[in-house]
Formats: sequence, C-alpha cells, structure tokens
Amino acid sequence: MSSSKRDPYEVLGVQRNANQDEIKKAYRKLARVNHPDANPGDEGAEKRFKEVSESYSVLSDPDQRAAYDRLGWGGLGHTAGGTGGDPFGGAGVGDIFGSIFSDLFGGGRSSRTHRPVRGRDLRITLPITFEEAAAGIEKEIEIKKNITCNVCNGSGAAAGTAPRRCSTCGGSGRERVQQRTPFGMMVNETTCRQCRGAGVIIDSPCNQCRGSGMVKRPRKVKVSIPAGIDGGYTLRVSGEGEPGPRGAPPGDLLVNITLKEHKYFQREDNELILEKKINIAQAVLGDTIFVPTLVKGQKAKVGIKAGTQNGAIYRLKGKGFPNLQGFGKGDMHIIMRVVTPTKLSSREKEMFTEMKELWKNKKGKKKSKSS
Repeated sequence: MSSSKRDPYEVLGVQRNANQDEIKKAYRKLARVNHPDANPGDEGAEKRFKEVSESYSVLSDPDQRAAYDRLGWGGLGHTAGGTGGDPFGGAGVGDIFGSIFSDLFGGGRSSRTHRPVRGRDLRITLPITFEEAAAGIEKEIEIKKNITCNVCNGSGAAAGTAPRRCSTCGGSGRERVQQRTPFGMMVNETTCRQCRGAGVIIDSPCNQCRGSGMVKRPRKVKVSIPAGIDGGYTLRVSGEGEPGPRGAPPGDLLVNITLKEHKYFQREDNELILEKKINIAQAVLGDTIFVPTLVKGQKAKVGIKAGTQNGAIYRLKGKGFPNLQGFGKGDMHIIMRVVTPTKLSSREKEMFTEMKELWKNKKGKKKSKSS
C-alpha cells in the first residue's frame, strides 16, 4: 500500500482505542454524507466515499486493524498471506459500494450482474515453538470443514427428488425491492426472502445433510510458516475455507499464530533474552560457559569476564530470530544472575571465612593509608 494513504483513524475521526460501535457510528455518519447518490454532480464524492469505506473496511476487521496498528498500510500484507495489502480482500470497489449501501439503506444498488458469494472463511489458532518460529516450518494440521454430501451429490434433495426453481426470484437468488429513502425512491436488489439466496426450493431435504448439500468432515491441510514469524500474525491458506454456495469459490483458512512459552528464552521483537545463573567463583574469577540456542542440539560459547556483576548483559550477535522480511537476524542477550550459595560444606565455610578475613584486612589497610 502506498504510504500516501491517510490514516484510517483520521479519516473516520476516531481515536486509536475506539471500539467497534464508535467506529461503525462514525462510518455510518460519513458514508451518508459522502455517498455519491447523495451528492449528484459532485465528482469528489465517490473518492471521499471510497476513502471512508476503505478505512472502515480496515478498522472493522480485527486482523486488518491489528496489522495496520503494527506496521501501517504496509502491514496489511502480513494478514491473509498474500492479499497484497488490499483491505477489501480482493473485492472490487463496486462490491464494497454495494455492501455499504445495503448496510446504510437496507439493500444494495441494483445491478445487472451478480457475482457468486464466496464461501465462509475458517479460522483456527496454531501454537508453535520458539524453534519452529526461528527456523520456519511446514506443519500439517487437521481441520473440520464442509464437503459435498455424497448422498445427494450436493443438491440437498432426498433421493428420487430434485430442487425446484424459486418462483419469487426466478432462480437468481436476488429480488428487486422498491424502497423510500431520504434521497427518494430507490430500487434495491436484496437476497430473495423465499429461497434465502439459494435460487431453489427443496421440498424433500436429504436426510444426511438436511438440505444443505454439505456435510462436515475432517481434512488435513499443510501450512507454511515463514522463519521469524511472531505470535499475533495471521496466515491465510487460500481455498481451504468453506465451499461457496451454488458452485461459488470457497473461502480461505485463517491461521492465527501463537508462540508457546519457552523453558529458557523470552522474545522481544527479533531479540532473544536468556537469564543464566552463575556462581560467585565464576563471577569473581571469570569462566567459559555454554548456553542453549534456537538451533536444536547447538550451544554457544560465552566467555565470562573476571569481576562480572549480577545483572551484567552479554550479547551474542545474530543468535536471535530472523527478520520476517529476510533482513538479517536479531541478537541473543544473556543476563548473568550471580547465585549466592545457601548451603556450604565445612571446607567451603573455611574458604569463605578465610576470604572474609582477607577482604576485611585489605579494607583496613586501605583506610590506614588514607588516614
């Protein structure tokens, strides 16, 4: 998306923490004022109306809104795994105008042609590990979705019967209704009330699918998870949603990614945080230790400097998460936690007692010199 686009919050005149009721109220008000039918002869009305509609399309969808809040217009490409940042999800401007007009006035503007309504999107949550997020992975998951009924072959009618064409809409699934609006009489095209948009009437429904033509069955789907992904992203698997009615295209499968908690690590963007316990001797004298990494079976060497204090941070460059866009990797930050022993052997007590006396004498000598 071009960076020249205005902020949708600014377009609708709402705060960034506005709830859905506030967003919808602002949209309805602006859509009525700027609708082309309410502004005959005003060439800028359609442009303003499209901007209002586009802003509402983004802010009314939780995934689109979260993506915009994270990365602006450019972030809309993260949701839907390839919508190209199109906030209308591939729908044309005319389709958006029709749906918005229907929302405002109870019906869509009349149209000579009607596109079939695509199937419903399915949504699932997929937890992944830190290691899977860092490396990228293809996972096979099982979902339950509707498929064509094998008894009626999708017709919805019982054996020996067939659906009949709806007499109200003539099989189109749409009917034209005249309606009085603040702008005068308008002819709107709406879903047929008799057949509910199916175009046919089923007098004897199939016993297995109960007239829907669909039955729910398990299906395995492969999901490609890119390296560097974080929790909160949504991946789109095209065509793996519910089948569309009357042969229309299917919807998509939306996979919400969550990140499982790790035994050792924490994540901050692409940076990896690790707290490592070391003993007093290691902190005082220095040491070489090995710490886990996000690569299974691999450990990284860390040289602890003599005199390391509690809370000191060591950095391992390039040991964090890869950038989702493929630009390098983050770092690993190791926070040293010096552990004070609580149980000592007799020999250890002797040693610490001796060190205590040495340090005390050393401190006393420094005072005498200064005096």
